[in-house]
Amino acid sequence: MFEAPVQRLIDELSRLPGIGGKSAQRLAFHLLSVEEADARRLAAAVVDMRDHVKLCERCFNVAAGELCAICLDERRDDTLVCVVERPQDIAVVERTQEYRGRYHVLGGALSPINGVGPGQLRFKELRGRLEPEGVGELIVATNPTVEGDATAMYIARELKPLGVRVTRLASGLPVGGDLDYADELTLGRALTGRSEL
Repeated sequence: MFEAPVQRLIDELSRLPGIGGKSAQRLAFHLLSVEEADARRLAAAVVDMRDHVKLCERCFNVAAGELCAICLDERRDDTLVCVVERPQDIAVVERTQEYRGRYHVLGGALSPINGVGPGQLRFKELRGRLEPEGVGELIVATNPTVEGDATAMYIARELKPLGVRVTRLASGLPVGGDLDYADELTLGRALTGRSEL
């Protein structure tokens, strides 16, 4: 349908998450219409990221060196570790500007149906950080899904006996939300996680 290089780019772009065939086609033709320097800068950024970014040896966040910027920040509270599923979840927590502890990226959530058990995630590495780093509390910030909840319960069951406090992010109604639009699970969690005024 299109010239081979264009079709190859469309095919590659459509393999990205959330990008369908039509979006891939729009992106490809946009890249064809921009200044050559802009397209080359994008290509160079992708290659540079692939060549220089790896996982932090301590928390498994993305890092340009052995440790990520958060692990290198000495102002962070070593006794507090927020456990997330993916590196991109760290950015969401950081945007709140409310958290000053460390992180640990599991690499996913437990999902026996999909063949993801404790051995496929970084639980062993998390356990190995507790005593040497003096971790006093783990804040489990896995997604509010069946898999995320199962992961949170697994962490609590395995690590609370070691003397570490395990907490879970509260979940419920968004600020400015309308009760009419809340699903039963969200409303139930809001009721369960209510706090005294």
